[in-house]
Amino acid sequence: MNQAIQDFINLKNIAVVGVSRNDKKFGNLAYKELKERGYQVYAVNPAMKEFQGEPCYPDLSSLQGKVDGILLTVHPDQGKAVLEQASQAGIKHVWVQQMAESPALLESGRQLGLSLVTGKCILMYAPPVRSFHKFHRTINMIFGKL
Repeated sequence: MNQAIQDFINLKNIAVVGVSRNDKKFGNLAYKELKERGYQVYAVNPAMKEFQGEPCYPDLSSLQGKVDGILLTVHPDQGKAVLEQASQAGIKHVWVQQMAESPALLESGRQLGLSLVTGKCILMYAPPVRSFHKFHRTINMIFGKL
């Protein structure tokens, strides 16, 4: 496991940027799963005041001092602004969930000096790994992709 992944999963306070009113969105699943795994999670969506009975924050600056890292689950077109907010808020660790990445977004993150995890599903790494994520992780380990 690379150092950026290890550093991220060792964080305790994570903002999930991209929770939604649509229950089928990955940000919602990740929020719930990370919370069940013992992380302190914060929902971020400027169009929502509450998420699953908890406050929902409009942006990362509203969370300054509360989070160590962010899970980015928004479309890449929205992601660059989020990375800039993270940098301004002093948040260095960013997990860019699959489907939220683009070459331009990743380059922007590198230029901002952020520690990025890309091309990986957080639910395959955040302990305890369960369900089909555990199976998928095992397959990746066998083929040297972990």
